[in-house]
Amino acid sequence: ISSNWQLELSYHDMKASHHLCRFSIEWPGPLDIPSSLEVFRRSGDDGIDRWDGHVLIRTTRIEGQAVPYLCQITGDVDTPSMSVAVARDTSIAAVEAVVRQMFVTAPAALEALMSHDSKIAELETHFRGLRPVLQAEPFTAIVRSITAQQVNLKWAATTRRRLAECYGRRYVLGSHEVIALEPERLATAKVEELRALQLTTRKSEYVIGLAQAVVAGTLNLETLPQATDDEVIERLTALRGLGRWTAEWFLARALGRPRVVAGDLGVRKAIGTLYFQGQMPSETEVRDCTAHWGAAAGVAQQLVLQTLV
Repeated sequence: ISSNWQLELSYHDMKASHHLCRFSIEWPGPLDIPSSLEVFRRSGDDGIDRWDGHVLIRTTRIEGQAVPYLCQITGDVDTPSMSVAVARDTSIAAVEAVVRQMFVTAPAALEALMSHDSKIAELETHFRGLRPVLQAEPFTAIVRSITAQQVNLKWAATTRRRLAECYGRRYVLGSHEVIALEPERLATAKVEELRALQLTTRKSEYVIGLAQAVVAGTLNLETLPQATDDEVIERLTALRGLGRWTAEWFLARALGRPRVVAGDLGVRKAIGTLYFQGQMPSETEVRDCTAHWGAAAGVAQQLVLQTLV
């Protein structure tokens, strides 16, 4: 990774062995893996979730330690599969569990929804197999939301890349590199240091506050998957700078819950085009008109948002 920003602070560098362990994972179709992963390339390379159209490399946390893994597509939309590579000393079972849950599919719920919502059925025909990709590392998922507040996704990826290069740990698998954000390093950062990376003052404060809460244990990220939606929202919004918008995206994209982010401008615009003849609906109207999405809400929301691309 080459960038002027890496001169600001030093890297922790850990190179994995060239001797990698490989295993395969299959999913039921339809699942369009390349189109689903394109969100990472479309918004720009943030160094954290890296997709070049052929290879995905990212990290997860196992027993508190960041673990890199590399995925290559080996199947197609109807018989989707990936070859996964990890360092030889990595727990294959733990990484396999994370990769298997990478995509939100809800096939039975989607079939039921399409049977009585022709608009969603049309979108699934047009974007067949497009599915949400989960952000399985919760700290990074929340930082992703903070950096995306009120800016376009390309700029968010740019600032996130700078954060990663200055406050992350670099991992290498074969010829591929990836960075994992380190809350411990961000917890000791100064606002002016993040401002130098062109985050706003408020976002700098929010990211540092989040990191400090995680390190201190005020926010226990490991308990969030077992919490109810309301409990997750309550715990996240207790932190400064984390509102309902961030909490609902976390529910949808980190925990895979069937949650419509009704306050998101893009969601409102896409729903307006689909159900309101192009008029911008209110947050309440979005919630009301998508209530019938049920357990397929995550997939339906992704299909609807794709119309804006």
